[in-house]
Amino acid sequence: MDMTTAGDTGLLETLQHEVAVFARRAEQTRLGGVGQVRNSMDRAAYLLLNRLDKEGPMGVKALAASMGIDSSTVTRQVAPLVDTGLVKRTSHPEDGRAVVLQLSPRGLARLDEVRTSRRSLMAELTQEWTPQEREQFCALLTRFNTALSARQTGQPVPSGEAAPGS
Repeated sequence: MDMTTAGDTGLLETLQHEVAVFARRAEQTRLGGVGQVRNSMDRAAYLLLNRLDKEGPMGVKALAASMGIDSSTVTRQVAPLVDTGLVKRTSHPEDGRAVVLQLSPRGLARLDEVRTSRRSLMAELTQEWTPQEREQFCALLTRFNTALSARQTGQPVPSGEAAPGS
């Protein structure tokens, strides 16, 4: 169903194009940050490490559910993180037979490096913006991501609220 009117077709065309350009440029740079060593990190790795940092140790199924992806994807994406020592597998504290994934000290240090570098990049890219422009962009981008996530999961699209992103 086409929900556009003649007046906003051009604006929506520009919006879809700019989102596509943003996605391409973000992937090309992996929003790697600034400095001599570009602290880039694979998007999937960054999101997994970030989730483990924010929510603590959890099993594959819980991690998959919290990220809105399937368990096999998490298993595949976590394997290299375990191999490189960024994530460790430990026994569940209440059920020793179950395995939980936990951010290792090395993983936390690497995540902090990448976050610091990405914050520096965001500061550089928005240095000419006012604090209000930064807040508005962040709120709108969060709202956009929330609506996109809701659409993908079949949830109703929230109206006007800017919830935290994934």
